[in-house]
Amino acid sequence: MVDFNRGDQGDLHLLLLFTIILTAWAAGSGQVHYSVPEEAKHGTFVGHIAQDLGLELAELLPRLFRVASKGRGDLLEVNLQNGILFVNSRIDREELCGRSLECSIHLEVIVERPLQVFHVEVEVKDINDNPPVFPGTQKNLFIAESRPLDSRFPLEGASDADIGENASLTYRLSSNEHFSLDVPTTDEQVKPLGLVLRKHLDREEAPEIFLLLIATDRGKPELTGTVQLLVTVLDANDNAPAFDRTFYAVKLPENVPNGTLVIQLNASDLDEDLNGDIIYSFSSDISPGVKSKFYIDPLSGEILAIGHIDFEENDAYKIRVEAIDKGFLPLVGHCTVIVEVVDANDNAPQLTVSSLSLAISEDAQPGTVITLINVSDRDSGANGQVTCSLTPQVPFKLVSTFKNYYSLVLDSALDRESVSVYELVVTARDGGSPSLSATASVSVEVADVNDNAPAFAQPESTVFVKENNAPGCHIFTVSARDADAQENALVSYSLVERRVGERALSSYVSVHAESGRVYALQPLDHEELELLQFQVSARDAGVPPLGSNVTLQVFVLDENDNAPALLPPGAGGVGGAMSQLVSRSVGAGHVVAKVRAVDADSGYNAWLSYELRLSAGGDGSPFRVGLYTGEISTTRALDEADAPRQRLLVLVKDHGEPPLVSTATVLLSLVDSGQAPKTPSRVSVGAASVDTALVDVNVYLIIAICAVSSLLVLTLLLYTALRCSAPPTQGVCGPGKPTLVCSSAVGSWSSSQQRRQRVCSGEGPPKADLMAFSPSVPPCSSCGDNEKQQEMCENPRQPNPDWRYSASLRAGMHSSVHLEEAGILRAGPGGPDQQWPTVSSATPEPEAGEVSPPVGAGVNSNSWTFKYGPGNPKQSGPGELPDKFIIPGSPAIISIRQEPTNSQIDKSDFITFGKKEETKKKKKKKKGNKTQEKKEKGNSTTDNSDQ
Repeated sequence: MVDFNRGDQGDLHLLLLFTIILTAWAAGSGQVHYSVPEEAKHGTFVGHIAQDLGLELAELLPRLFRVASKGRGDLLEVNLQNGILFVNSRIDREELCGRSLECSIHLEVIVERPLQVFHVEVEVKDINDNPPVFPGTQKNLFIAESRPLDSRFPLEGASDADIGENASLTYRLSSNEHFSLDVPTTDEQVKPLGLVLRKHLDREEAPEIFLLLIATDRGKPELTGTVQLLVTVLDANDNAPAFDRTFYAVKLPENVPNGTLVIQLNASDLDEDLNGDIIYSFSSDISPGVKSKFYIDPLSGEILAIGHIDFEENDAYKIRVEAIDKGFLPLVGHCTVIVEVVDANDNAPQLTVSSLSLAISEDAQPGTVITLINVSDRDSGANGQVTCSLTPQVPFKLVSTFKNYYSLVLDSALDRESVSVYELVVTARDGGSPSLSATASVSVEVADVNDNAPAFAQPESTVFVKENNAPGCHIFTVSARDADAQENALVSYSLVERRVGERALSSYVSVHAESGRVYALQPLDHEELELLQFQVSARDAGVPPLGSNVTLQVFVLDENDNAPALLPPGAGGVGGAMSQLVSRSVGAGHVVAKVRAVDADSGYNAWLSYELRLSAGGDGSPFRVGLYTGEISTTRALDEADAPRQRLLVLVKDHGEPPLVSTATVLLSLVDSGQAPKTPSRVSVGAASVDTALVDVNVYLIIAICAVSSLLVLTLLLYTALRCSAPPTQGVCGPGKPTLVCSSAVGSWSSSQQRRQRVCSGEGPPKADLMAFSPSVPPCSSCGDNEKQQEMCENPRQPNPDWRYSASLRAGMHSSVHLEEAGILRAGPGGPDQQWPTVSSATPEPEAGEVSPPVGAGVNSNSWTFKYGPGNPKQSGPGELPDKFIIPGSPAIISIRQEPTNSQIDKSDFITFGKKEETKKKKKKKKGNKTQEKKEKGNSTTDNSDQ
């Protein structure tokens, strides 16, 4: 801290001691104090403000170092290069503080990053730059020559705008023989400066006396002021008016109305007549400010308030009053009236908000300074004591920093997603009665940070797309919402890349980065890909970016885009046609041939029906074809009138929209029973041997399926036995110990997508038992005893996209394989016959029953229901089992038929699975045919000619 004063070497020692004491006080109070003399030149050093505040010079500019002084202009400035506080313009202490003993400039030093506020007091030292000044340059005094000795005549003293010793005045009077100077030693207001008559006046000797009154202050250097006193000696008027008291003190509230009585003065004069009549008036050297505020009645001596009395403008008035008689030589009496103005609470507090930040980050720590608030009240005492409060209840608080300065700081954590803008009201209230208040609105905006990841409405979505879609078609739109704002809420979408088989996911689908629209880049094929499951990632543009994923399950719906494909006949044909020899001795209903066809589609699109196209005039044809079996049988006994060669056209039609049709040509040669050639028998023997090998493979496959299914059933039964605590609630199926089959709604062997069915089997020979289960059986519970069985199955689940069939079974999922005509599976003696038709195997008679696919077939459904016709109802008896079981995902079924031991069974039509089995069958046939090639050469020529 630096002080500037003028003086000798001894004064410098005193100043040094005062500086040390003041520095210690400043350190204890937490503020920095400096001092500077008034009238200092521009650039005068004040102090190392940066060093004293603990700031580095290099951080002044980056931290926006600035100095603010309310109402003080730019008197002081800081050099940001060296951190020195210096005088920028002329400082006049008298202009700043008037006659106040203490005069200082309050500076606010503000730095940011982080925000800090320092308070600096710069005391302005007074120098003796103002000489004493009298109210006028000349004072006229009228004194009667008859005045006695020691008469006192008051004088208006000089005033000095300085303070302290610089304003302490001494007076001296020029040399004369009549008057001496009476200087008061205590309060000038009680006993003012005056002239004392020491020698009688003689008007005839000296009618006028000229005196010089000199006032000298005690500053260094001393300054003086003078006034000319002109004393006019009057003839005698013996008694001057006299007041009751020479000093009056009165209190007057501020803001009194005009005309309010302040005080009534009373003076008396012992003379008579005109010499005793008194006129009241203000002293001639009274200030204009007093004359504008007060009025004195010249006759009554009443002093009235005529102007606005404001405590904040002036808290006291000194009025000098004269009482003059009307004598020829008027005499004057003097008194002093002090009017003390009493403060009233007439000024509301004033609020000044200086915003330092436009917005506050929502991750700001508690205690962060947001803005500074300054309050002031022009009143005094309790009327000027101001308290601040904050409304409404918000995560902010006011902290008093220095005198009437407050800081608005963060009190608790913020969340922009809950409240983005806070509208605060700061209320300042004084301690008057009644109290006055002022309010200021502060708007605090919460700046967003990236603290919310994009969120999808649901974690998974299912999309159904028809196959053979156009490349680039829109199949779905994903949408994620981010609760943040601006770039933190700008969401972009992308695929989570993975491999789909041997190809990348991006070769199938793409997603628009901005809209989230998902496009299929190529036509999808249900036969190649039934389910495409992938993830779409949503990521915002914040730093660091946040993201989340949604899973899309795209089910490819089947369309009828594959026509039925005819399988090659068991025996050779002409021109791709099927040839067969038929004996004329066969009766009605005899199966003479069978047309086999497959359809790569599924559901309705793979449900095949067969129709015989009659030629013109062919109404009397002795043959017909089974609607769903493709079996060609006789309608009556053949006779000699029937043509020896029959050409039949069989239409194979699916149930798609629109339906697709294939045509099969069947050539039948009618021969007598004794003319049956040997070649077909040899061929049949060779085919039988090949088919026997195929049956062995198929039997192994059935055994493997049944073994896996049995293990699954045992596992479910054990689990059910542990978890089942409630008694069974559903019906019993059949006597003995039934076996329960529960299946899901998709991929079931025995139930459609809309309903659940039971398959129950009674006791019987072990060889007649066959249990078939879907790989996607849901959790179910079953409990059984010797008397009853009950079942509880949960609601059907969606298909599990991770389940896959084996390679051989998958080939069969897209083909319909003709099996042996409906056989009979007996569960026990006397058991009823139950027939289960499938896509390619059903009773040839229409009245026997009809096959219908489930509702919604073609959407992951490959099961069928059968209803018997009214003309030939089938009644089920106890212990009867169905003779066929449907393979999941394929129209193919498993047929089981019991025949006598010595009966001949056509094993070639027992079980086949897809085109791979047909290929194996052909390869085995070729191997068998090589061994019998020479034997068949002669007969083959005859057979072909017959056909």
